[in-house]
Amino acid sequence: MHPWTPAVHALLRHLEDVGFPHAPQVKGVDEQGREVLTYLGGESGPQGWAGVVDDAGLTAFARLLRAYHDAVTGFRLPHGLSWCTGESGPDEDSEEVVCHGDFGPWNIVWRGGVPVGILDWDYARPSPRLHDVAYALEYVAPFRDDTECVRWLRYPEPPDRRRRLEVFAGAYGLTSTDGLADAVIDMQERTKEQVRRLALEGHQPQVDWVANGYLDELAARVAWSRHHRHLFG
Repeated sequence: MHPWTPAVHALLRHLEDVGFPHAPQVKGVDEQGREVLTYLGGESGPQGWAGVVDDAGLTAFARLLRAYHDAVTGFRLPHGLSWCTGESGPDEDSEEVVCHGDFGPWNIVWRGGVPVGILDWDYARPSPRLHDVAYALEYVAPFRDDTECVRWLRYPEPPDRRRRLEVFAGAYGLTSTDGLADAVIDMQERTKEQVRRLALEGHQPQVDWVANGYLDELAARVAWSRHHRHLFG
């Protein structure tokens, strides 16, 4: 449980109410103060990376994100609650939605090559939909070098990043890829600052991440993306 967990539970209850089947349901809090959620069976974590390598998996991944955004449109946080950012929005007249905030392959549950669930809602917060789109694209375009793609991310050969960005955008329902690569780089910068802020506030695992040099790793990712911006169109 985090101070913002009640906001996350309100979001999950909304998704259950509107019939969105791809999120865990809230069952309460146990006697040790731990949240209790329903279990989503399937493969996730490191196995999730393999799911987005081919076009079918990449397309399904993007469509799942779009389905979530559509399901959460119009949701407003009950009075007195706030997200991990300290915000309590989105406001009534805002075009923002409550983004998942950590929509990467490792947080998707897969069964038979099909994404069936979304995990780890702790970093949900009000933002434009582009927040989740850019965050996801960093990992599925991906904004990583060829060696990492082949050795760790399950690609049989270096990926065509520009084409993958186009496939994701089309599956999500975007009519253009203009600005997407730059949005990813901006997202990488903001992610670095979020990790720094949460660590300074004493939250785990960010405290350990920063102590182990993770901010340097995030800075290196930004530098790589800027240097290889031409690969993404």
